[in-house]
Amino acid sequence: MFRNIILSITLLLLTPVWAAEPLIVAHRGASGQAPENTVPAFQLAWEQGADAIEADFRLTKDGHVVCVHDHNTKRVSGKKLVVKDSTLAELQLLDVGSFKGPQFKGVPIPTISEVLATVPEGKKIYIEIKAGKEIIPQLLKEIQISKLSNDQIVIICFNSDVLLEIRSRAPKLKISWLVNFKKDKEGNISPDVAVAFKILGVMKADGISTSKRFVGEEFIKRAHSLGYEHHIWTIDDIPTAQQYKQWGSQSITTDFPAKIRAAMIPIKKENLAP
Repeated sequence: MFRNIILSITLLLLTPVWAAEPLIVAHRGASGQAPENTVPAFQLAWEQGADAIEADFRLTKDGHVVCVHDHNTKRVSGKKLVVKDSTLAELQLLDVGSFKGPQFKGVPIPTISEVLATVPEGKKIYIEIKAGKEIIPQLLKEIQISKLSNDQIVIICFNSDVLLEIRSRAPKLKISWLVNFKKDKEGNISPDVAVAFKILGVMKADGISTSKRFVGEEFIKRAHSLGYEHHIWTIDDIPTAQQYKQWGSQSITTDFPAKIRAAMIPIKKENLAP
């Protein structure tokens, strides 16, 4: 028993004070096993214990908000329709499930209302805006008429101007800026990290969401010191997920929520060696 107590204290001391259980966010739903951005993918994510789903949204020609990642439907349906130039009726005739397996044949592109309706009480949705400011009025209308509370919603986008507009129109919604740092031939990181944090301040963002490229413990600590959350995407291997957990990322986005969820389960006293 004494050995168990010593081991428990040692584990606590080895864990950084900023480390906490990160939210497990299902990337386009449980997209490793079901067709991305579809109701079956989101339902599977909830069944697998995801804390949140991430979903991509665009505006149709006739003003509907639909859940689809690319600007056209070729990759997921085999037929090329440009989303912004197509009507909802045209888009929903497409089969965006068969590419993932015959069991998903006939699965359609969902509307935002259908996606929001899948979110259980106590769970969250990360809404990625893939369009410009033109989507915002209808997007906010759909959010307002849904049964979700503001604390269940996080708006994410690569376009900082879009997030600025969201902050202006819906100040109570949480926003997180998507940034994919890159290195040029001269070895310079773009966008510049200092500039990125200044932009976060201008938009009064709640956090920054990044890929793992050039983002480590020092960056995350800096974000926290400035009052910003850090979210990481898209992590499908357990060692990397555990590393970002230790570094203090508030959420880990993954194609395989069940696998990453299981890896994040904390060590319990009864599992410690006698």
